[in-house]
Amino acid sequence: MSARRSLVTGVLIVLACCFGRAMAQTQSVTQGEYLVRAGGCMSCHTVDPARPFAGGRPIPTPFGNVFAPNITSDRETGIGAWTDAQFIRSMREGIGRHGERLYPAFPYTAYTLLSDGDLLAMRAYLATVPPVRAVTPRNALTFPFDQRWLMALWNLVNFSPGRFVPDASKSAEWNRGAYLVEGLGHCGECHTPRNRLGGLKDVEQLSGATVAGWHAGNLTPERGAGIGAWRDDELLRFLSTGAAPGRAYALGPMAEVVAGNTQYLTPADLRAMIAYLRAVPPVAVKDARERTRFGQAARTDITASDTPGARLYAAACATCHGITGEGGKPFPSLVRDGVTGAMGIASTNNLVLVILHGVNRRTRDAHVLMPAFGTHMSDEQIAELANYVTRQFGDPRATTDAKAVAKLRSLPQ
Repeated sequence: MSARRSLVTGVLIVLACCFGRAMAQTQSVTQGEYLVRAGGCMSCHTVDPARPFAGGRPIPTPFGNVFAPNITSDRETGIGAWTDAQFIRSMREGIGRHGERLYPAFPYTAYTLLSDGDLLAMRAYLATVPPVRAVTPRNALTFPFDQRWLMALWNLVNFSPGRFVPDASKSAEWNRGAYLVEGLGHCGECHTPRNRLGGLKDVEQLSGATVAGWHAGNLTPERGAGIGAWRDDELLRFLSTGAAPGRAYALGPMAEVVAGNTQYLTPADLRAMIAYLRAVPPVAVKDARERTRFGQAARTDITASDTPGARLYAAACATCHGITGEGGKPFPSLVRDGVTGAMGIASTNNLVLVILHGVNRRTRDAHVLMPAFGTHMSDEQIAELANYVTRQFGDPRATTDAKAVAKLRSLPQ
């Protein structure tokens, strides 16, 4: 009997250990999926929604296009054969499996802050992604930027490796927000200006930058072009849904960030990010002013004597946004909106790009669609329309012309 009891006890212990390991693995994969979403990995590494993480998407840089690689579990063309150590080294140091230098279009300069536990959880989740055989296209970079060995020199000037170290003088919420904004979420990669070599200008941290023609806004607590005038609930709603009526709507790359990233974050993590952003040093933008100080609704009649831009607006835009520009559910008002006020700066880039490419933002709350007019309107017509919209509803200082529209049209998105 004692031998039988011992055997049964041993079997139960083995089963309990196996169950415990399985539970731990499940928890790690679940945590990893959350972290991969928070890191925005799918946005860059997916060109075909039917093949998530299979890579192939061009990432535009001033030096040419870098193509995001396949990070599915495929052993030949993905990362299925990578070891944990190789994965961690690529994330923290920008060094690939075979020792090749990675380009900073991949934000290892931010991921270097991530903890061992988080990186291994991300690795565990990516190992569950179904394998897709997809060879990554060759990068299209101009000489000498196509020489990977030069990245060693670039790193000496622009990269400071090291883990995130909590600031004991700050709250746990602030530290969590710093980890998310500076590390996992790598917000500065789009929202911080870059130097001539593509490195981030730390003295202008999070003050806004241009990415593929789009203006990524100032995230510092400056009131004119930044978030200083926003309420916390407005920021929370923007990050959760992409829509903060009266403030701004997520467009272009930011719409992708909301759809694939921030809408999945917990309210606690979003509040932590907001708390951190509230505390970063404000960076003023020259000539910026609060968008609520300019723009007004249009009159209710537009005739043949009006400008070509006004007539184009009446024909193409008024059906949804209203002839006065004040919108109505579910269509947003254009009066003093972020795209017409251009985040408080005199730029029509975001407006022109929206007219060219439309909007397709899907969140759990809504699927927002606006048609693209790039194939239906000439550069001259888009310039006329954009100038009418900014002059009437937004910042009259913001103007464009056909040449500028053509340049934006030519940028890969």
